[in-house]
Amino acid sequence: MEPTNLQGIVARFLGREQRLSPRQWQVCSHIQNCRTAALGALMRQCDHCDYAIAQYHACRDRHCPQCQWRASRRWCEQQQAAVLPVTYYHLVFTLPHTLNRWAQLHPRVIYALLFHCVWATLKRFAGDSKTLGGELGMSAVLHTWGQTLSQHIHLHCLVPGGTLGADGQWAPAKGNYLFPVRALSRVFRGKMVSALRAAAQHGELQRITRPDDINNTLDILMDTEWAVYSKPCVSHTQSVVTYLARYSHRIAISNRRILGMEDEHVVFRYKDYRDNGRQKVMRLPGAEFLRRFLLHVLPKGLMRLRHYGFLANRCRARKLQQIRDALGCDSETDVPQKEENTVNTIEQYPCPKCHQGMLRVFALLPPERWTEY
Repeated sequence: MEPTNLQGIVARFLGREQRLSPRQWQVCSHIQNCRTAALGALMRQCDHCDYAIAQYHACRDRHCPQCQWRASRRWCEQQQAAVLPVTYYHLVFTLPHTLNRWAQLHPRVIYALLFHCVWATLKRFAGDSKTLGGELGMSAVLHTWGQTLSQHIHLHCLVPGGTLGADGQWAPAKGNYLFPVRALSRVFRGKMVSALRAAAQHGELQRITRPDDINNTLDILMDTEWAVYSKPCVSHTQSVVTYLARYSHRIAISNRRILGMEDEHVVFRYKDYRDNGRQKVMRLPGAEFLRRFLLHVLPKGLMRLRHYGFLANRCRARKLQQIRDALGCDSETDVPQKEENTVNTIEQYPCPKCHQGMLRVFALLPPERWTEY
């Protein structure tokens, strides 16, 4: 079996005969040129032994597996100050596969409505005086894939277990599921179907042209049970950040899951959740593998990670301080601090040859001509 990564798969199986959108071509170009001479480089030289090496620039595309680890680490450091010393709940809202075709035709509309309806559902339950009767906070990240790269649109939500009341008091959540799962799924279904019907009436789903397709599909969806998953996850401050970081910058498939290429096929590992999460191996033709991967290219500028309620950017600092005051927390000691020895991506590179000096920048290599399609 020939070892490879996603960059090698794109280079080998991407052809001009494939019918891809300009956005998909752009993502493929970024992945193929990432950390190559096409993007230019910094020339570094050891200040002890004169060893020199070229450090090629990254593409920083959010679909590129080579770039997301560093982005996840930076984001993780920024989020530590927003973590509360309470139990957090992990909820997953999944769209029925019936809507997959609509998502391919109108991704911006479907994904925006998914975020809106999930938050509206949770906000309704949190505001009910019989449950918590206050303002909830939520961080949500959009995933569009399953383990085998099939289209599986769902929203991962991390919710602090409680609400901030109008009187500034904290009302802790009780129970293992935050809110009843079946009730959540039915309210979510109703809000999503209603929002889709309104979007169709306002002409936002104009690419769906089959007669009565919209009404028939929405009627079927109302007769279908929708999937909502909920469980308490973590209660320790550092664990919460690490837990959310697992989802915040994840892409459809990482290089670690790709085992290699064999007879024009791509072999990769996946987890079969229908078989108690057992690790299995799948073998797909290269063109089919690339087609599945490109299903999950998001529209340019779409925010796949969003914060709501008292975690919204406009009011986060003020309301988190109110919650900590209500919980009796010392903000200076309970908020984790960033590590002092953070790697400086400009200067702090130890020499891999002599292990005594540091690699310093002494020249800049301009980008070569990009691989465009």
